[in-house]
Formats: sequence, C-alpha cells, structure tokens
Amino acid sequence: MGHAERGGAVQCLAQGVASLGLMLVVLRPPASRAAGAVAAYIGATCWFTASASFANPAATVGRMISDCFAGIAPASVPAFVAAQLVGALPALPLHRALGAISASPP
Repeated sequence: MGHAERGGAVQCLAQGVASLGLMLVVLRPPASRAAGAVAAYIGATCWFTASASFANPAATVGRMISDCFAGIAPASVPAFVAAQLVGALPALPLHRALGAISASPP
C-alpha cells in the first residue's frame, strides 16, 4: 500500500487541472494522434505537477495499492478523486466552446 500522504489545496488543485487537461487531450486531437498525445501528457504531468498527476480515479487507486515514488496513502484518495471529478466536469463544455479541430495535419 502507498504511504505518501497527499492532500491540501495545492495538490487537489493540481489534480483538478491535470484531469481537465487529460480530458482535453483525449477530446481535442484527431483519433489517430490521441494515444500519443495522452502518453506525452501523462509523462509530462507526472514530472511537472505538484501532485504527480494521477489525473484519473483508476490511476489513483492503482497508485494506492503500489508503493512507489508516486504512490498515495489510502486516506488521501477521496480528496484526489473528488478533485479529479470536479476538474473533468468542464472538459466537454470547454471542448465544444473551443470549436472543431481540423483532421488534417499542419
């Protein structure tokens, strides 16, 4: 089990922003580029966010049952999952507001 206590406003905010970004990375690019975009996004956010970018509830639970540098203590999971859900909520309206993306490469 993970033992790293994670929480507080900054880490929860980072989780919400990471989740919003992940949803936009899934929704915005053409389907042929989505897998690579998601991999690059998660890799970057693992290193450059205050929360190690768990970004979705499944990853949070997975990191809870592992004991690695990016693990999380079970007591910290509910706040992270709540922040992820709140962060993901505006993704679809924001995607629609940003408009369509051309399917052809630049």
